[in-house]
Amino acid sequence: MKAIEIRNKYLNFFKNHNHKIIPSAPLIPENDPSVLFTTAGMQPLVPYLLGQKHPEGTRLTDYQKCLRTNDIDEVGDNRHLTYFEMLGNWSLGDYFKEESIAMSYEFLTKELGIPSEKISVTCFKGDEDCPRDTLTAECWKKQGIPDERIYFYGKDDNWWIAGEEGPCGPDTEMFYDTGKEPCGPDCQPSCDCGKYVEIWNNVFMEYLKKDGKYTKLSQQNVDTGLGLERMTMLLEGKQTPFDTEIFKPIMDKIQELAKKDDIASRRIITEHLRASIMIVADGGRPSNIDRGYILRRLIRRMTRQMNKIEVDLKELPNLIALNIETLKELYPELLDKKDMITEVIVTEKDKFEKTLVRGEREFSKVVEKIKSQGKDTIDSENIFKLYETYGFPPEVSKDLAEENELKVNMEEVDKLFKEHQEKSRQGSVQKFKGGLAGTGEMEIKYHTATHLLNAALKQVINKDVHQKGSNITAERMRFDFSCDHKLTDEEKKQTEDLVNKWIKEDINVTVETMKKEDAIKSGAECMFIEKYPDDVTVYSIGDVSKELCGGPHVKHTGELGHFKIIKEEASSSGVRRIKAILE
Repeated sequence: MKAIEIRNKYLNFFKNHNHKIIPSAPLIPENDPSVLFTTAGMQPLVPYLLGQKHPEGTRLTDYQKCLRTNDIDEVGDNRHLTYFEMLGNWSLGDYFKEESIAMSYEFLTKELGIPSEKISVTCFKGDEDCPRDTLTAECWKKQGIPDERIYFYGKDDNWWIAGEEGPCGPDTEMFYDTGKEPCGPDCQPSCDCGKYVEIWNNVFMEYLKKDGKYTKLSQQNVDTGLGLERMTMLLEGKQTPFDTEIFKPIMDKIQELAKKDDIASRRIITEHLRASIMIVADGGRPSNIDRGYILRRLIRRMTRQMNKIEVDLKELPNLIALNIETLKELYPELLDKKDMITEVIVTEKDKFEKTLVRGEREFSKVVEKIKSQGKDTIDSENIFKLYETYGFPPEVSKDLAEENELKVNMEEVDKLFKEHQEKSRQGSVQKFKGGLAGTGEMEIKYHTATHLLNAALKQVINKDVHQKGSNITAERMRFDFSCDHKLTDEEKKQTEDLVNKWIKEDINVTVETMKKEDAIKSGAECMFIEKYPDDVTVYSIGDVSKELCGGPHVKHTGELGHFKIIKEEASSSGVRRIKAILE
């Protein structure tokens, strides 16, 4: 069964069960202070899981483009991906365990045709924070899953939370029995032997973790996630995602072009190219910080693997075109963006190509010297020197070291790269915490302050200034906006004074739900207008600001304190960046 068929079956199934289909949120989050990319389907819905009313109601379903960067180094094996699509359905205080499980079982067995005997499930075994989830087990028994295929595990396996704080709860996971021989008498879904493959996760979110304590949420929610690539693999009877119709045309083409064949290299090229295409399509651009460095790292790693198996780098535009052709049913928007995507990725490849050739040559000298001395470890100083002298990225040095069966202490390397701590290694291990997941008091204040700053810049610079992104922590806010010049001291002062004037006026912040078309006609501003559903929430700050936004915000501006700009700088071509604090 093709991926597009599985996606359509899923959305239509839940639509027929009174769920509203909502659009995928952008891969690059809007106004989310906590992550570089959208990492889960529930991420854009956190305010609604916490009790805010969603304009489309209490039953929702969608497909969500996701990217997780903590597995970049693992890509190349038979299962890891950075970019993936998550199918999800939500109950926001509507149905709970029994109906959720009944729908999941019906979809798997009737819509997808998976035999009931192929399904095993896991439930939460209970601890001091939450009792044993016997109700979930009973719900599965009602669907025909026998006791011997129902397993109970602890928080490490059957409890889900978005980071360290936020909405959470016990979950039930569904596993597909591949038919492989068990690894032993105790083989069960918790094994990594490959007999059992997790296919769906239903989280019963009824708790909020804050300051290490669990309290009940105001409503019981259901949050589910089903990975499209994994389900496609199973239903097509393939051994890995790379054997499916999503990846196979690219894998085959690379094999045809390569003078040397290495399946791990082909997987890395194929996966990283798809991820790069999706990031660029949603507005990402290579840079030395944050998500821009993740994109740069993906393109660099892909380029080096092409070099390694001797694929002519001039073939990159053709591989991009083939990718887009392969993905056009799933993501038709890629067709219109093909030229832009190609230009961004090829330009970055061109920049790295010379560095790669020179760096690999110098790295070979280091390897030769180390082996002649009978050592098995590359000093972190050597890796730092390659970067400092030739611009050779440390993650590429790490890959090369492993290929030469040499050890490298990346912790020591990290210590030498303190000035680059905001780069990909740090971004890769970020979890979905703080910000909209924990919704702390300061994050809410900074979120509201971005609206005031946006409005002030429109008055001080010109009305065509638009927000291009933001990043918020409990300590500061960062705001990117369209502008063709460095702000003068007077412009910065006027902007700062205007924001503080509105704060002093203690203006009420109000929210209303309206049709998207009506919101735009009313003058409300937003990023990614095409990604919003038909019904939207609009936040107004008196007559000062009106924006489509998911929230949350303060009730009135007087709560914000004193606004101070601490830095104004270039972010990218035609985009400036302001860093500011609330005192």
